[in-house]
Amino acid sequence: METLLHSVWKHKWYASGNFRTSDGAPFEIIDPGLHNSHAGPDFFNAKIKMDDKIWVGNVEIHERSSDWYKHKHEQDKAYNSVILHVVAQIDREIIQDESGRTIPQWEMQIPVSITTNYDRLVNSPQTNPCLGKIPDIDPIYLTDWKNALLSERLERKTQTILTLLEQYAQDWNEVFYICLARNFGFGINNDAFERLAKSLPLKYILKHQDSGMQIEALFLGQAGLLEEDTIRDEYYQDLRTEYQFLQKKYGLQALEAHLFKRLRIRPGNFPHIKIVQLASLIRRSQTLFSQMLEMNQLTEFQSLFNIEAEPYWLTHYHFEKTSASRSKKLGLSSVNILLINTIVPILFAYGKQHDQPAWMEKALQLLESIPPESNFIVTAFSRTGIKVDHAGDSQALIQLQREYCEKKKCMYCRIGYKFLTK
Repeated sequence: METLLHSVWKHKWYASGNFRTSDGAPFEIIDPGLHNSHAGPDFFNAKIKMDDKIWVGNVEIHERSSDWYKHKHEQDKAYNSVILHVVAQIDREIIQDESGRTIPQWEMQIPVSITTNYDRLVNSPQTNPCLGKIPDIDPIYLTDWKNALLSERLERKTQTILTLLEQYAQDWNEVFYICLARNFGFGINNDAFERLAKSLPLKYILKHQDSGMQIEALFLGQAGLLEEDTIRDEYYQDLRTEYQFLQKKYGLQALEAHLFKRLRIRPGNFPHIKIVQLASLIRRSQTLFSQMLEMNQLTEFQSLFNIEAEPYWLTHYHFEKTSASRSKKLGLSSVNILLINTIVPILFAYGKQHDQPAWMEKALQLLESIPPESNFIVTAFSRTGIKVDHAGDSQALIQLQREYCEKKKCMYCRIGYKFLTK
């Protein structure tokens, strides 16, 4: 309810009329102030005309007057600058701040249409109750919202990368390796693949670039997939022997195999296959990060992932049995997912950290050159008429779904705003 009250105050949706405080004093709202999302009063630098004077200060908003004391604002000097207490229900006539000053209160009236639409949005059992209203919204308005959503998503991913950089002493190669490994999990195994990379430092892998088998042994062994001693496959036994030696040499601690989910996954996406594909990519070059920085065209970036695992995997998806011979190269759709989720954020973060807008622009251009992702989120929104021309659009819609629709943050969504005021 408070979220709705904040929006009503911020956008001046309250019922019009001659406003009076709870003690009958007339007042006029000149400026609602700036919304504060951090600690302290809800709105800063509001302007209220009262008793022929312009009062400049802060506004606090609650569902009930008594919430002032429930939140212990009377003990906090930060609230001594509040000039108006806005509530949906006055259940306590006198409110005082830490200095003992009585604060004027106003019981804000919300139009029925606003509360009705709010209830339809927030309390609907549907995740996207406003989908049917999207065709009525100006396409230019939706384009602006998509651009803002994409910026939000890239900023969030950038912050994750910059946090990793702090943890790994500003080593871009190591951070790139970790981000790349995470996205080889392709959603269902992202966390497991990230843990795998963090447990297996890049410096150990690069010492064995002349042996694809040794690098596979390191990755598969660290994933806990070489623990069984009953598998009689010759290649498996060679990998296991190699890993046991390298594990002791580097003091490695293997993960538990059950972390890598396998149920309801197509054979081509089995953890074994994705792990050996990652191993092949890392083995091919110790300068993956620098190579990426020098690329410009989509086809160049895609060629980075033109990899092939060791010959053994042509006839295997795991160690249990053989299969018909089939290449285990990454498909184009998988490559594009890796570009969207790894290369683009890394380029964007690199540009931001070094204050080089050209890298950020390159990331955006790459994103706009990749076809949009195909998933249930993109499909649902595109059916309403929202244009989805490239991966930048699909990333924006994923941000909308994950951060607004699923979290019921309709008050902060521009589509929700249109729905509320309709």
